[in-house]
Amino acid sequence: MERIQRLNEKDTVAGEYVLYWMQQSQRAQYNHALELAIEQANALGQPCVVAFGLMPDYPEANARHYAFMLEGLEETRDVLAERGIPWIARHGSPPRVALELGGRASLIVCDRGYLRHQVAWRQEVAREAPCRVVQVESDVVVPVETASDKAEYAARTLRPKLWRHLEAFLKDLPPTPLLRESLNLPLGGMDRAELRGAATRLQQGPDVAPVGSRFRGGARAAEDRLRELLQDKLSRYADHRNQPQTDDVSYMGMYLHFGQISPVYLALQVMGATHQPAKDRDAFLEELLVRRELAMNFVHYRPDYDSYACLPAWAQATLADHEDDPRSPLYTPQELESGQTHDIYWNAAMNEMKARGYMHNSMRMYWGKKILEWSRTPREAFQTALTLNNKYFLDGRDPSSYANVAWVFGLHDRPWKERPVYGKVRCMMASGLERKCDIRAYVRKVQELVQQAGR
Repeated sequence: MERIQRLNEKDTVAGEYVLYWMQQSQRAQYNHALELAIEQANALGQPCVVAFGLMPDYPEANARHYAFMLEGLEETRDVLAERGIPWIARHGSPPRVALELGGRASLIVCDRGYLRHQVAWRQEVAREAPCRVVQVESDVVVPVETASDKAEYAARTLRPKLWRHLEAFLKDLPPTPLLRESLNLPLGGMDRAELRGAATRLQQGPDVAPVGSRFRGGARAAEDRLRELLQDKLSRYADHRNQPQTDDVSYMGMYLHFGQISPVYLALQVMGATHQPAKDRDAFLEELLVRRELAMNFVHYRPDYDSYACLPAWAQATLADHEDDPRSPLYTPQELESGQTHDIYWNAAMNEMKARGYMHNSMRMYWGKKILEWSRTPREAFQTALTLNNKYFLDGRDPSSYANVAWVFGLHDRPWKERPVYGKVRCMMASGLERKCDIRAYVRKVQELVQQAGR
């Protein structure tokens, strides 16, 4: 029941169907919001309809993001049809699409997003809908308010709170059979051809090319990546998660961002992989459960999550103390985006991001720290890092993105030895990469990836 929140005080009405307004949990499997909508439709003796709003001006979205998302949505549409459920996509503001179709609904069920605009959309629907609106959390393991009632200081403070609840929330979610199919309901919406061609028409932001076959969107692609992780990569996960020259990573971030795979399902699958070493399973679960849900805690309890003001007071104070320190070299945001600095390691990270929409997590940290070091002011560095992150990463514009960028500047960290420019904020040096990993092999790997992307 902790996953379910009633968003208004209205009653269920005598409508034609139960509407599931799908926006964040973009999948037909392991989706708590979908399963509740089906249960409610069965109880009312009605069909279940799924709605999705496609808007051309989603915050900071570009063709790269739209293409990946639409690949997943086309697959979701097909899987829902196999369950007898129509998936109706319409152009327009997501809450307006939900309200258009919700006008004929007995009940509206929606999934949950934690970003500012996602919260506002659901409040708008709850306020204007003629019927009850129920929100169901399906994109974290432990709902944020259940885990903690405040913004947590660090992973170490959230970890024990999460672990107290894991047994209750890590439960299998079998699909609920739908009693009344409704594929022939005359509800309009985009057909398959319109959906496939929507990416270029929707793109209103900067011209960032889709990643193509390098990463394909959708639950099946996510399952393929998961299978590869469980069968092979997981056995090296703990040792190689800080080795960017390797490929022993899960690539789950982009699929989790678009709700194309369930974190509950992921956790259960990894916990069940007892043929793999416990230290590797634990390392993955630490990132999936603790680090990811710490980011959800952050954006939920800090509405200024995308502002420099979100940083802890100690970090802002020490960066202010060192704001006038000499910085050499200095790069403009445009020079950084071009990936043509004096640092070949940093350039490789920037070029991997631009070519693939992905960067190894250990390089993301180094990448962000150097932007702080090479920018005129910490505030300019914060904005540059966030802008580039959201523009090029497939999983940009995500709670984890906002938390990761803010971490560069001291969030969820502690004061360290004081240094020029950084103050007491943790720094990262090229010599550290050279000592801890085969960084030149990473540079060679990226050069090959960029060459392949240009073919």
